Amino acid sequence: MQPTVDIISLLRRKAGTFPAREQRVADYVQDHLQDVTTIALSDLAQKVGVSEPTVIRFCRTLGCDGFRDFKIRLAQNLAVSMQYLAPEDLADDTTAADVLSNHVLGVIVDNLRLLRDQLSSTEIDKAADILANARQIAFMGVGGGSTTVAFDAANRFFRLGIPAQAQSDGYLQRMLASTFGEEDVLFAISTSGRPTELIHSAAIARQYGAKVISMTHPQSPLAAESDLVIGIDMPENPDIYKPTATRHVFLATIDIIATAVARRTPDRTLEKLRRIRSSLLTLNPPTGRQPIGD
Repeated sequence: MQPTVDIISLLRRKAGTFPAREQRVADYVQDHLQDVTTIALSDLAQKVGVSEPTVIRFCRTLGCDGFRDFKIRLAQNLAVSMQYLAPEDLADDTTAADVLSNHVLGVIVDNLRLLRDQLSSTEIDKAADILANARQIAFMGVGGGSTTVAFDAANRFFRLGIPAQAQSDGYLQRMLASTFGEEDVLFAISTSGRPTELIHSAAIARQYGAKVISMTHPQSPLAAESDLVIGIDMPENPDIYKPTATRHVFLATIDIIATAVARRTPDRTLEKLRRIRSSLLTLNPPTGRQPIGD
């Protein structure tokens, strides 16, 4: 796998340290980032007033194989960077707490409404049936958002009397998947459905007969490697300063599935919840209805 190179940061960090002619190329590139991704080598050299070999040396100074490699890496870098290099203008009052509260909460509410329209009751019922009869469940995610959801899901399900764990390390995901069998469930969580670790772990688990449920984009590679897909496709809000609201959608979906599983196994669920509540008596004296935990 080719390492990721942040061309834009390299240009900024090396500014003023290039040889004189290469510095002229660097200055032009800095001022015309998007144009350079589609320009020909000869045209760039002519515009800067240097030779083509000078442009190629400049590219190699940045760790690229040549001009073509440089353009590809710059284009990839810009594809994810432009929204941060030229963010939308903010209104004067967008730092006020009341405005921010309404904005952030509004996006969460809008996404939850979209979720209600997207969720399939058939998929939820099938997932609940599988999970209610599982010997053990491994919730897997990679990256910040999906990892957080996976840990919360494991926290929800062990309370129902089903051995559940969360795993975010790619190596351990594969190792754990290889120990699963027909009574076990791997529950993969991913917004994009493209992390290699999850796709490989799903394939390994299915190879040994385990069921794979994924909560992900319905047309993703991870979805294709799953027995059951809880399809979720949420648009990202253009406000780059606000944390993604997709995690709230994922957490809400986990709560829906966990509730469905709990209602399928009332005797087991009630006994486990009673025991957990009893174990916390010395920490949280009874004062009416409380959340389990703190």
